[in-house]
Amino acid sequence: MERYLATFGRWLLVPVCLFILGLGLYYLMRILRWDKQQATGLALISPWLFGFIGFTAIPIFYSLYLSFTDFSLFGKEKWVGFGNYIKLFTNDIEFWPSVRITLSYAVFTLPVGVFGSLLVALLINREIRGIRIFRTILYLTAILPDTAVAIIWRQLFNGESGLINFFLSLFGVNKIDWFGNPKYVLPAFVIISVWGIFGTNTIIFLAALKDVSKALYEAAEIDGAGGFKRFIHITIPQISSVILVQVVMSLIGSMQMFTVAQFLRPTTQAGLFMNQLVYTRGFTQLHMGEASAIAWVLFVIILVLTLLVFRTSPAWVHYETEVKDVKGIKNVR
Repeated sequence: MERYLATFGRWLLVPVCLFILGLGLYYLMRILRWDKQQATGLALISPWLFGFIGFTAIPIFYSLYLSFTDFSLFGKEKWVGFGNYIKLFTNDIEFWPSVRITLSYAVFTLPVGVFGSLLVALLINREIRGIRIFRTILYLTAILPDTAVAIIWRQLFNGESGLINFFLSLFGVNKIDWFGNPKYVLPAFVIISVWGIFGTNTIIFLAALKDVSKALYEAAEIDGAGGFKRFIHITIPQISSVILVQVVMSLIGSMQMFTVAQFLRPTTQAGLFMNQLVYTRGFTQLHMGEASAIAWVLFVIILVLTLLVFRTSPAWVHYETEVKDVKGIKNVR
């Protein structure tokens, strides 16, 4: 009983401390002649602010520092400068296969995830009987734990008794060792990624489709535009900003593949995903400096790819309030 009371006491101590810190921050801002509303707002977000600084900002910069050191978790950091990065790019047999499989996975799954979600959203964007039940069922995939999903897929891809090999055998295809043969690992993960198109992305696209004005479709139909032309010239431009967000989020998510791959444990000959390599180097081999360096390389890759997406966005993303220079637009008609 005493143990539970001690735990409960510490649990109560946390909000009390946050309240005191927020109150102290408020009076500090008032002493510095901040406006009352501004000081109150800062005090109210102070729990999040302290959490962000303590659990996000400081670890980020600390990991950057560790990437320039040789650190094994149990010893003292030894400064090695760019040694970890030089080793990764020149003398690490696991790094480049990891980059290759991570980028390949992103390249194949990004269009599948975005356009697959859009297609599913178009299918359920119809007011027919029982459509709400179908929408609910499709959204269930977004709330299932990744660990449970990984276990299900491991059974489906089982080389001896999996359902996928069973159905392939009906067409005369021999049994495939999906996670034991390096050349089938990437296709297996691309197939698994199809599961994700029925989740949150579909609901977001559905909301975007609901927001497209019906008057635009009616005007196009009067002008004789068919369903495909209405989709290309009305639907896509109207939801292009949502497509941009989905592309960026799907890109970041695909580059951070970890949980499913960690549970499925494919052959290492195909390469580990970069997040897996970070975990292996940091918490299995205890080379935290190298793990931090890999994490920052992954960050830079994601940043560069995201900037490229934003760089191309003016050519295909349209906003209702946007005004463009007609002289700069070619082939207006």
